[in-house]
Amino acid sequence: MPRKTFDVIVVGNGVLGLSLGLELSRRGQDVAVLGEPHRPYAGSTAAGAMLGCFGEVTRTLVSTEAGRAKLELGIKASELWPDWLAGLGDGAAEEIVTADGTTVILNTIGTAEIDDVNFNIIRDELERYDTPFEDVDPLDLDWVDAEPISRPLRAFHIPGEHAVSAPALLTRLQDAFVAAGGTVVPSAAEHVDYEGDRVTGVTLTSGERLTAAQTALVAGAQTTELLDGTPVGSRIPPLVSGYGVSVLMKTFDGTAPTSVIRTPNRSFACGLHLLPRADGEVYIGATNVISVQPRDIPDMRDVVFLMQCAHRQIRMGLWYSPVKKIQVGNRPVSVDGFPLVGAGGMTGLWVMTGTYRDGLHLSPLLAGEMAARILGEPGSVDLDLFAPVRRPIQTLSRERIVNDTYEEMFAIGPEQDWTLPADWHAWIEMDLRPALARWADEIDPEFTPPAELLFGSRLDQDLLKLLREYYTRTREQW
Repeated sequence: MPRKTFDVIVVGNGVLGLSLGLELSRRGQDVAVLGEPHRPYAGSTAAGAMLGCFGEVTRTLVSTEAGRAKLELGIKASELWPDWLAGLGDGAAEEIVTADGTTVILNTIGTAEIDDVNFNIIRDELERYDTPFEDVDPLDLDWVDAEPISRPLRAFHIPGEHAVSAPALLTRLQDAFVAAGGTVVPSAAEHVDYEGDRVTGVTLTSGERLTAAQTALVAGAQTTELLDGTPVGSRIPPLVSGYGVSVLMKTFDGTAPTSVIRTPNRSFACGLHLLPRADGEVYIGATNVISVQPRDIPDMRDVVFLMQCAHRQIRMGLWYSPVKKIQVGNRPVSVDGFPLVGAGGMTGLWVMTGTYRDGLHLSPLLAGEMAARILGEPGSVDLDLFAPVRRPIQTLSRERIVNDTYEEMFAIGPEQDWTLPADWHAWIEMDLRPALARWADEIDPEFTPPAELLFGSRLDQDLLKLLREYYTRTREQW
């Protein structure tokens, strides 16, 4: 590699990293985007890539200031996508966009506390923000052919929430970045280099050093590993992985729906969703398991669970469809559940990650906002709430988080086809709610992690250790 000095180094070659690199290159900066070409542990490569924010809305999200701020970022991002796609070259939109809108279904599998509530909350927020949608009779969902005991009871269609092919988007972004004068470095960063309070660049896994006035960490779930070696790393919420499995299938009859078909978010995950791809292929997602270390190999339980959900809840004929590919991705999840976007606490250091399930959708907006800040210009939206150097964002009471954890845990049962004697529901609740409350007390007397991390820490000693150490550091440093 002949050149080793740049204006900006972007660590991470997923959708967010390439989008930032493209935005900066178009604004006259000499930019290097780093990352291994096959993108191990990335979220982008396995993403369903739904271009929407309302389909992800939950009661928990909109009940807090931080959650609503995140939703409104998503709404602004939606407005940018048509021009963003048009800027990726001739025919980009036709090549990348795969679905015409999103159809949200409420079926018999979920629980009232999760599915019914979130289904109605999505509708409420669409009305609040004057976003078009239309009710659909489930009997008119021609492509949907669920098992009778899993059939949809209600449905509505959001015409403005499309989906894209993440691989096609990555290809177009990288081509546009190179065409704009950007440099692709096919190697990962080993650590961040700094002198005193100034970041000077990165050292690659090959041992080579790259220098720049500005370095942006956009490395998803692996960003914490890079921050750990810096003086500011202990003051930024650590990231864990929301490991997920998705499947590409060739449908048995060569057909696919025209829109995304999805349920509301449930069971700590982003709801069951099926997206059309070209030539009779469909994408099915997704699972979500919190893991301290990013994963690249799926567990059998997640693959079996996902495919069972798809053929039972959406289309029985998928049972006869060949599986073309099983994909694994890692969503970057901060331990308080909110993005890390902005100045990294050292001169020349920037962080843009922790976007959980929303990174690809937010990419045009965050790329523009981060580029402006790197260049010393004011942004158009307020991102101060999500500044990387911060105390944990605590938006909900411990009692509320414990309640949410219990409800999400209980919602796993119906999707796994469990059957319980009627009185067992009350017995489980009597024992499980107090056990979760005691567990939250054991983690920390003051801070409570989001529901999925509270749940996961009971099974994962590494996650428990990470949380306890982070909360202790927070009290010492703030």
